[in-house]
Order: sequence, then structure tokens, then C-alpha cells
Amino acid sequence: MTPDPTVRRQSKITIAELNALREPGRHSVGDGLLLVVGASGSRSWLARIRDANSRRRDIGLGQYPEISLKEARERGAALRKQVRDGLDPVVEKRKAREVTPTFKDAAEKAHGERTAGFRNRKHAAQWITTLRDYAYPHFGNLPVNKVTGPMIVQAMKPIWSEKPETARRTLQRIGTVIAWSAAHGYCDNEAPMKSILMGLPPQTKTKKNHAAIPYVDAPAFMTALCGAEDTLGRQVLQLVILTAGRSNEIRGATWSEVDLDRAIWTVPADRIKMGKEHRVPLSAPAHALLSRLHAFRTEADLIFPSYTGRAISDVAVSKVMREMGSTATVHGWRSTFRDWGAEETSVDKDTIEKALAHQVVNAVERAYRRGDLLEKRRALMEDWAKFLFGEPEALP
Repeated sequence: MTPDPTVRRQSKITIAELNALREPGRHSVGDGLLLVVGASGSRSWLARIRDANSRRRDIGLGQYPEISLKEARERGAALRKQVRDGLDPVVEKRKAREVTPTFKDAAEKAHGERTAGFRNRKHAAQWITTLRDYAYPHFGNLPVNKVTGPMIVQAMKPIWSEKPETARRTLQRIGTVIAWSAAHGYCDNEAPMKSILMGLPPQTKTKKNHAAIPYVDAPAFMTALCGAEDTLGRQVLQLVILTAGRSNEIRGATWSEVDLDRAIWTVPADRIKMGKEHRVPLSAPAHALLSRLHAFRTEADLIFPSYTGRAISDVAVSKVMREMGSTATVHGWRSTFRDWGAEETSVDKDTIEKALAHQVVNAVERAYRRGDLLEKRRALMEDWAKFLFGEPEALP
């Protein structure tokens, strides 16, 4: 039998009794709480209090069962304490909404404080980029104190097994943002990392090579790519293939790094994995692509800016690979290039590895070998372009 909603309870309600409340209307459940059942079956909490002037106020506490009975009781008790302390709960709630930053705002502030002393600009940029790519789309615009463990689990699931290292670092940084927020009084608690990890599958520790397209299929792929929609993602992928460069280094490339007159792109030490400035010779198609983009450049120094003004994300570039029907990774193109160089050319291994910005000799040899084999690498990259296109030509 459905309880009479007009009867004031003299004892605390049980969970079973609470779940049995289906009659539309307001149901008193004790402790100054009301469960409001809508005509559609929706259920939400109200806390009934009296303010300092003895006026009755009904204040919403959220939906049931998202807000449990225990939590609703705690929130109601907190409101009554505010009244005893001479505060207006409605005003305080409005203040909290105005003061509490979104997760995105908290992350940007935490990033600014944490990375102020970072020497490695690349590491500082990666710290916030992972959050922009994998956390913001899920809860970036929520107040940071509303971000829950289940939300974090859902954000991590798509990349937890696919990109384990990136996922672990992103999760760690999410935890850092919430810990920073707790330290500044925006959250009551830090992120429950132990329970979040319990909600995610175990990660394999076996290192997997990046899936790559066989080099014999590279020309056909490039032909199809040039016929695809001309997006920033496509342009980045074209340059990745033509230069055998790393995606993050190309996505973050700036016009101040490019010398079109000499056909050289110089990646600064703080943006490259080996931590040493690296000159990249531009083949004819790579030069043609950059020249075309330069003709339409904006005031921004970034060559590939997203609509936010920051470098385009790796997600956008990987999306192009998927749209082309490939299961290979963007990074896999470096393996494709290396295999082609080893199988189809007589170029020595050192030149190929140098083209990939790898350190291939020990510290003693490096002290004597000061050159970067630029001209040998230029010839190699021109041959690679000829292989991809048949003959040197400008990209469409």
C-alpha cells in the first residue's frame, strides 16, 4: 500500500519504504526532508527549513537516487547549521555557484602554478593537453566539486587499454587538479583514486609496437589521403608522413621554426624527445604544403591552430587515419618510413635514424660526430617523396 503523503512521519524512513513511494506529490520522510515524486515518476529531494525570521523555506537538494538518503540527510543538516550560524542557505548556495570554479578553470589554474618552474616546455604543454583532450569533453564545464569518481572512470575507459601510459598520466593529473581544488577549499575531498582504479580494467604491461601501414601500401594511402577533405588533421598527417616526424612535434610547429627559403624546419630542443635541436629538410611536396598554408596564415605563430587557438589535438589526427579505414597509428608512419629506407634504399642506418631524430651512437662517438647529415637526409626525404607520389609534385 502506498504511504499517505499527507501524514508527517514520526520515525525515520527505511530504504525499502523510500523506494515504495510512487504516488505523485510531496512525501515527508523525516529529518525535515521531503521526497518530491513527479507525474513522470522522477524523484527529487527538498529540505524544509525555517530561516532566521521563522519563514519556511524549501530548498532543492538534487535527484534521488543520485543523491542518496544518507547524503540528503547530511545536506539538510548542513543547511540547518547555516541557519543557526546566522546565514541564509539560499544566498550561500548562490555564492558557492559563483565562487566554485569549473574543472576546466581549476585545471588551468593548477597547471599555471605547477608548471611555473618546469624547465621542459614540452612537458608543461603535455600536462594540460591531456586534460583538454580526455577530461574536458566529459566534465570540463562542471563545477570541480561536482566531478565524481564514476565520471572519471567513464572518461578513462576509452583510452585505458588503448593508450595506457597516456591514460595513467591523465588520471594522475585529474587527481592533482581535484587535490589542488580541495587545498583551496573548492572540494571537500580529494579524488577517490583507489575506487576509480577498481572501476577500470587491469592494464597489460606488455609493450606493443605502434601498428604501421606496410611501406608497399604507402603510395596508395597517400593518394587517397590527398583526395580526402582538406582539414587541419589531414594536413598534419601529410606532414607526418612526408617528414617521418612525431605527431606532437608537428602539431606544435610554429612559423618561426620554418625557413621556407632554405626548405628547413628546425624543431627546438624543448619540443623534441631527444632534447636537442633537430633540423628537418623539407622535400618538394612538404615545402609545397607549408608554402600553401603560409599564404593563408593568420597572426598566430602556430601552423596548425585549433579553433581554441591552441595546437590541434592528436585525436583529430588519429581520426583522419580511422576515416581512411586504417587501423594503423599515426606514429606507425615512422616505422613505415624506416622499413622503406632499409628495404628500398642503400642509405646507411645512421642517416635513416638521424632522419627519425634518434640518437644512434654513444656519448663518446657523439663528441666526435658533430654534423647532423642534413644534405644526406635531404636526398633521402626527396626519395621518400618520390616513392609516395611517383614523381615530385605539389600537394593538392
